[in-house]
Amino acid sequence: MIQSVIPALYPIIKDEFGFTFAQIGIITFVFQMTSSILQPFVGRYADRHPRPYALTLGMIFTLAGLVLLTYASGFAGFLLAVSVVGWGSSIFHPEASRVAQLAAGDRKGLAQSIFQVGGNGGSAIGPLLAALIVIPYGRGATIWFTVAAIAGALLVSRIGLWYSRRLAANPHIQPRDRGLADALPPRSIKMAMFILVVLVSTKNFFTSCMTSYFTFYLIEKFGMSIRDAQLCLFAFLAAMAVGIVVGGIVGDRYGRKLVIWLSILGAAPFALLMPFVGMTACVILAVISGFVISSAFSAILVYATELKPGKVGMIAGLFFGLAFGLGGIGAAFFGWLADKTSIEFIFHVSTVLPLLGVIAAWLPDVKAPKKV
Repeated sequence: MIQSVIPALYPIIKDEFGFTFAQIGIITFVFQMTSSILQPFVGRYADRHPRPYALTLGMIFTLAGLVLLTYASGFAGFLLAVSVVGWGSSIFHPEASRVAQLAAGDRKGLAQSIFQVGGNGGSAIGPLLAALIVIPYGRGATIWFTVAAIAGALLVSRIGLWYSRRLAANPHIQPRDRGLADALPPRSIKMAMFILVVLVSTKNFFTSCMTSYFTFYLIEKFGMSIRDAQLCLFAFLAAMAVGIVVGGIVGDRYGRKLVIWLSILGAAPFALLMPFVGMTACVILAVISGFVISSAFSAILVYATELKPGKVGMIAGLFFGLAFGLGGIGAAFFGWLADKTSIEFIFHVSTVLPLLGVIAAWLPDVKAPKKV
């Protein structure tokens, strides 16, 4: 939720400080890159040296970044604030993914989805709260979100206590499943990992453009108010949160390859139509595309951890890092392109990206559908 306040503030700070679209893209780039670069290294360290209270430390960094965001007085201040929020994410996600899979039993897709729906649900709520709190009362009202950050830090400290007791009972505990690793030769594993990376890249370039610039598109093309545009962004992000849970459940039951293939490629028809329809239809298609394309990520992440058993932290860090980093690169690129062309043009470009989901057909079939 706190992280989603950042893009929700874009229309406000653009007017307040006169930022260009390129500067908005750079803010997203810095946030996403600080969220991404450290994650694989933190995850690799967590696999070897679990740190149960890393969850709380990550929340404390997020809290500090939120305070800086509230009182930033210029472009450099915003870059510092979003980078601190990004550091919190880098510390939190790898260890949190380990905990989620440790608690999962045989339903890893569902467990990963439940974990991620917290993030996506918060991402959906952020713009809604920004529309209800920040827009009417100004950017200073962002400080009220610190209440949620403090509550989050206290909650995950309890999870850290549970995790530390599990480690004390079994210091070498690892969420581990050798199914895919035993079924595939090393070359096939590398090819499958490459395909997963491309699919994550495709998904996050598309969702990054939507998250950062969908409100601007609605405002510019249809004359929508900032408040109403934020509500439409909330609908898109809420649909993504629901899609994540559905994708995890379906992946556990019918196979992760099917979910990955249908979700990214399946979003293409709805995305491609968005630039050519009216306001209401555009929002409806955005919601459907968000629901469909988001169902892939939990399946991708669990599939990848099964390719590399015993390395959940590193793989989670890598893929969450890719999600954030590529999203940041996409936002910066689309911001630069919007300044050179127009918001409508970048919207046309981004809606073509889900077509790349066709490469999921080359992922190996190594598990029969599981009856749950």
